[in-house]
Amino acid sequence: MLRNLTRGRKKYFVLPALTALIATGAMAFDLGDVLKGGLVGVAVEALAPTINKAINTLLMNSKAENRQETKVVPILTVGKGAKVGAAQVIGEKADVDKVKAVAQLEGSVSKIGFKALIPIESLDLTNLKRVYGVGLSALVDYKL
Repeated sequence: MLRNLTRGRKKYFVLPALTALIATGAMAFDLGDVLKGGLVGVAVEALAPTINKAINTLLMNSKAENRQETKVVPILTVGKGAKVGAAQVIGEKADVDKVKAVAQLEGSVSKIGFKALIPIESLDLTNLKRVYGVGLSALVDYKL
């Protein structure tokens, strides 16, 4: 399936290289250092077009296709600690183009936990700038 969703040989190299990097080197990094260094953004960026196309194909085959612009970006979690993930955002092209990541804020009231997912303009979690007019259409899970 991956072969059908990629174009060019670059992506055939990126996936194995990224997998090897994660398998051999991720344990040597503190996750905070990985996020600060932008490795997560680079990894998701390298695979984003393939993931985006796979999600769009899944939705199209399910007769629930997206009708607006979509893009896959990293999810950066604030709250209980940094986590890594990705999300497909959807909206008008000009708004989607502004999104660089999704911030996940975690909280709770009594015994009820919740997560807020916010499309943001940068990978910097210290100064969140929300992108309005953009929503999430899919979540992508992967493990480091």
